[in-house]
Amino acid sequence: MSKNIKLLIMLCIGGLGFGFFGCAPVTSTTSPIPGLGRSMQTGEDETSPAKQSPRVLASLQLTEQGRQFIESGDPDDAIRMLEQALNLDPANGQNYYYLSEAWLMKGNISQAVEFNRLAAIYLEDDDKWLYQVIQQRERIKRSSR
Repeated sequence: MSKNIKLLIMLCIGGLGFGFFGCAPVTSTTSPIPGLGRSMQTGEDETSPAKQSPRVLASLQLTEQGRQFIESGDPDDAIRMLEQALNLDPANGQNYYYLSEAWLMKGNISQAVEFNRLAAIYLEDDDKWLYQVIQQRERIKRSSR
């Protein structure tokens, strides 16, 4: 064999060895579910505004508008805003909480119960919000009597 062919074979074998053994495996350092977990490299919370997608940010703005409509006594506009927010980010438990609140204001107990149930699922890891969900559940029960 000629020198060039031997050199080529050695380079190929060396390249394959480096490719298989010389590189660290790629692993994810964040949760595959947006908004859950922390980045192991930076320690930043993935729910910080810098880490959120435009859809999530838009959803949060709509959630805030929905909350304001509830505060001002306008459940119909609140429901409209909060449903848009859920379309953008269905994993935001606060949307379900506020939808439950709006339906409770309208006197639709079955809708209030269902959205409260969903809020409890999505907010189960947040003690502050879970407490509010439980308080809301009690208000729903009292209003259905």
